[in-house]
Amino acid sequence: MSAAYERCRIAADYIRQRMDTENAIGIVLGSGLSELGNEIQDPVVIDYKDIPDFPVSTVSLHENSLVCGYLEGRKVLCMKGRFHFYEGFDMESVIMPIRVMKLLGVKFVILTNASGGVNESFKEGTLMFVDDFINFMGENPLRGPNADEFGLRFPDMVKAIDPKLNSKAKKIAEKLGIETKSGIYMAFRGPSFETPAEIRFARLVGADVVGMSSVPEIIAARHCGLPVICLSCVTNMGAGITGNILTVEEVTDTIEKIKSEFQTLVKGLVREL
Repeated sequence: MSAAYERCRIAADYIRQRMDTENAIGIVLGSGLSELGNEIQDPVVIDYKDIPDFPVSTVSLHENSLVCGYLEGRKVLCMKGRFHFYEGFDMESVIMPIRVMKLLGVKFVILTNASGGVNESFKEGTLMFVDDFINFMGENPLRGPNADEFGLRFPDMVKAIDPKLNSKAKKIAEKLGIETKSGIYMAFRGPSFETPAEIRFARLVGADVVGMSSVPEIIAARHCGLPVICLSCVTNMGAGITGNILTVEEVTDTIEKIKSEFQTLVKGLVREL
């Protein structure tokens, strides 16, 4: 038994004793997006710090709790906050929640994140379904001894984003009257925002948005056979596009403006996917 599997198994056993997670829909709420977790009914809440060997986020925009309950009448297991490589966690810790969700019997996962716009046809507040990604983090979460209990050594990434779920999600957004885009997410290591030159490079290689998360989780989900889709909220345009100085306050201000539409869309996905 691999050490990575044993670590996740112990955490999953602790959670399972306190929550009924079988066949739940997994939701990972990104920067500033945790408020949706407050709408979960009949919630059972576990603080990350209480889960054996589970990371605890150091980012102020991320709460640190796992919530299981019902949203739109369906069982969900929701992470109010995630872990980032830039915080100093190793990749095994960054992807641990995805592997734990797999062990807990989660059906599929809706990942969310805040991102910077690279595609100049986008604007602040754009909601984008991730169709594909570019891993520019300089690290792969599967590097090192393979955890055979989760998957094969060389997992294919052609369908890393589940194509059927992704296609259905876009139709649900259209049905709800919510305008969305589709595109490619490019992951940088962070925590500094990208430079104008890096944004030009990202555009050159085909990225539509940039960010500092989600890609390790997508790779881990594909490795362990857990279907996943990813919704990205463009909270600011990338460096050099508008000439503005990028700040965390800009991110939170944009999230505040779009949170109602974002929550409506995620609830629609939970209800109908």
